[in-house]
Amino acid sequence: MFTDKMILRIPGPTPIPPRVQQAMNQPMIGHRSGKFSALFARTAERLKPYFGTTQDVYILAGSGTSALEMGVVNTLQPGDEAAILVSGAFGERFAKICERYGIIAHRLEVAWGEAVTPELLEAFLKEKPQVKAVFATYCETSTGVQNPIAELAQVIRQNSDALFIVDAVSCLGAVACEMDAWGVDIVVTGSQKAFMLPTGLAFLAASERAWKIIEQNKTLAFYLDLKAYRKSLADQTTPYTPAVSLIFGLAEVLDILDEEGLPAVIKRHELMRDMTRAAMRALNVPLMAEDAYGATTVTSCDPQGAFDAEALRKVLTKQYNITIAGGQQHLKGKIFRIGHMGYCEPLDVLQVISAIEMSLHQIGAPVELGAGVKAAQEVLIAHV
Repeated sequence: MFTDKMILRIPGPTPIPPRVQQAMNQPMIGHRSGKFSALFARTAERLKPYFGTTQDVYILAGSGTSALEMGVVNTLQPGDEAAILVSGAFGERFAKICERYGIIAHRLEVAWGEAVTPELLEAFLKEKPQVKAVFATYCETSTGVQNPIAELAQVIRQNSDALFIVDAVSCLGAVACEMDAWGVDIVVTGSQKAFMLPTGLAFLAASERAWKIIEQNKTLAFYLDLKAYRKSLADQTTPYTPAVSLIFGLAEVLDILDEEGLPAVIKRHELMRDMTRAAMRALNVPLMAEDAYGATTVTSCDPQGAFDAEALRKVLTKQYNITIAGGQQHLKGKIFRIGHMGYCEPLDVLQVISAIEMSLHQIGAPVELGAGVKAAQEVLIAHV
């Protein structure tokens, strides 16, 4: 067995294309050189279609959480009220960031595995007329739920003057995002998911509405001061040292995505989602999210005691060098999650489904070998 051939099927970090690895191996250049400035400005401009915006996209050296915090600290002041849509672990992270800065966080919580619906949000906003921002997670990685951001944005625009700030860390680059058209004010994401890079870059775009608020605020942040990033981007640079090698890689990622075309990228991810969900159903493995809200980039499965999810993961890793994710917080040890995003294609999905079938058989779970693969193949062949 090739022990160095580890196959990552977790919802981030995701596998890195060889072309991108090679691009990141380029010799280092000066981060304040004209060559880097030209590359940086061009790369930032090329990110706009993935956000669905004509606004500038800001790139900072940091994880996705740094961009979440940037979205909070630049738009709200201590004592302000915010609505946090919590459908899993990462919605709760937004609430914790707000509370750290003295912001009053009103949580709209739904059960893990459920989405926040427009009806729930509308009722909640009527009860909380003072909120100045609404925070939501596009893809809730911990549960495999994809919240209906376009519909939620419409509800906010109709019922509130609040800013709408969206965590799209685990799906941007794999799903439709029309920030301007939908009326979303801030979208943030990271590099290690659908953008096929190592962890270390975060991206943020802000609407004109958001900028009017940001310009009035005296932010508590230093490194995360968005006004500093806007000033530097105008000069084709960053306020603090950029991750030069990751920018090399990002430029190559955008070449790869452009070659496929964003509509095709989105369809590929939807196909992989549909294949995975069909396979799990054929294996009688319950899915956490209903079809209408099943995430495009990660599928969460809840065996509900029929077999040991951790035993499955251990066999996959030990026997087949395939890593899938477990549950978080109260779901730790109870569920498993299959990532299918970024440098991943339908044949990769067939591979992991086949390995899951064999692993289920090895741990004594009731499974018909080939049933999941067949179901996935039928979805795939209908799209060929």
